[in-house]
Amino acid sequence: MEKKKSYGLLVAGAVLLIAGIILAVFHYNNSYQESVAVGNTLKEVKAQIAAINDGTATGDLETLKAQQTSLSDEKLSLERPYSYSLALVFLSVLLTMKGIYNAVHGVYKSTKTDVKRLAMAGLLAALCYIGFAFFKIDIPVGTEKTAFHFGNVFCVLAALLLGGYWGGLAGAIGMTIGDLTTSYVTSAPKTFLLKLCIGLIVGFVAHKIFKLDQEHDARHITIATIVSSACGMGFNIIADPLVGYFYKTYLLGVPQDLAANLAKINLGVTAVNAVLAVILASLFYFALRPALKKSGLFVSVTPVTEKKHKIGQHSCMK
Repeated sequence: MEKKKSYGLLVAGAVLLIAGIILAVFHYNNSYQESVAVGNTLKEVKAQIAAINDGTATGDLETLKAQQTSLSDEKLSLERPYSYSLALVFLSVLLTMKGIYNAVHGVYKSTKTDVKRLAMAGLLAALCYIGFAFFKIDIPVGTEKTAFHFGNVFCVLAALLLGGYWGGLAGAIGMTIGDLTTSYVTSAPKTFLLKLCIGLIVGFVAHKIFKLDQEHDARHITIATIVSSACGMGFNIIADPLVGYFYKTYLLGVPQDLAANLAKINLGVTAVNAVLAVILASLFYFALRPALKKSGLFVSVTPVTEKKHKIGQHSCMK
């Protein structure tokens, strides 16, 4: 199949990147700085509520709780524009990198859209969103918080079923939307980057090293699935707290001591999430693989041209 160099995605990515950077700088200097001020007031209100509950101070508890709710909502609304801008920057960087690849190496000419892969990616993105937005336990840490959740389960499953690129995008988009539509809005850009990386790592190990989409015995499939999932989640255990620390310190302006405490707590939470993701994603894959094959919905990750090349090699050897 012939390749053709393409520059459209590179141009679109570069334009979006410039626009995203301009918007991020603007909103950081305006609405996000206002949210920081509101956050400081919110912290004082929480301290007053805690003092009243401890019996060391007096005051109208109901009024303070209503004020806390109002300030939390106001802080969240002020954080959204900056978070959206950062998410746009991260997405445009990805598009630009893909555009550079298309411009240098070219893309295969094809008029056929892989509807099955696209539909499954959309479904798995929705499951990533549901796994995070509805199946989580919040853990407050000062004015910030982290959570136990099931989102990573479907992020890993997407990469096992669809490969690193499509699976990574499904996980990144689904869980980023989960952040943007909940109180974790400021974490959305970091989430997009990390979940995409998880998908790429799981997909690479599963399909480039173990060739998981091809026919194998049960032992090979079991080892490949567990090892691939563990590699992706092992990366996340290290990267999530580390990237989170620098992201919160240098892009969100969180004090270093609070960012460090968040990173330490996040390490433990991420480790628990990782173990759950490896176990549940593997079990789901073991159950879905034969069912998808039987129904004709199983996605072949290995490119057709690569398979033909391998068949040709085997024929020559014979």
